[in-house]
Amino acid sequence: MVDRQDNGRPRSRRLPRAVRERQILDAAVEVFATHGFHTASMDEISEVAGISKPMLYAYLGAKDELFVACIRREAARLIDAISVAVEAGLSPAEQLWRGLRVFFEYVSRNQAGWAVLHRQVNQGEPFVSELVEWRERATSVIAALLAQATEESAQPMQPEQTEPFAVALVGAGESLVEWWFQHPEHAADGMAMRLMNMVWMGFSDLVEGRSWTPDQ
Repeated sequence: MVDRQDNGRPRSRRLPRAVRERQILDAAVEVFATHGFHTASMDEISEVAGISKPMLYAYLGAKDELFVACIRREAARLIDAISVAVEAGLSPAEQLWRGLRVFFEYVSRNQAGWAVLHRQVNQGEPFVSELVEWRERATSVIAALLAQATEESAQPMQPEQTEPFAVALVGAGESLVEWWFQHPEHAADGMAMRLMNMVWMGFSDLVEGRSWTPDQ
């Protein structure tokens, strides 16, 4: 006999905590991405997750706590995916290319996660601080990569020197993704190639110790 909730949906059976939390976060990301934080309801998240609302609160707390958990998970997944793709021993250009390609592929496969991570900036504290933190993590990864690219150049750069370039790259990536959503006919590799050409064609000169200065 199948145990059912009052709404007729099959009641979730006992699962390991990690599995249950993943189930809740998957549902919450979907609902938050569709409705935004303020409009999303815990009732709908509970229904999508297939668990009772008391259990939802027991596992991950109130709605604001659940939203922060969603931001942290999606940020960690994205940063981890990029970090794994950027293998040691590859050329700087190949490392950056792989990182950009994984970024666009990830966004393509996880549009709901990206919506939570990027489009909820104006929800107010503590969410803004969470979003700032994930951008800082992404910037640090890219700044270290760009600094590594200049190690053999005539003018090696430290991560703090490459940070402005990393910030610009993160911002360009976010903006290009928003354009991409309005032009979905383009493939992830094509989007990565566009950004790679814009960034590397300029940064490669810095790797060689060349920089532009205005005419006096």
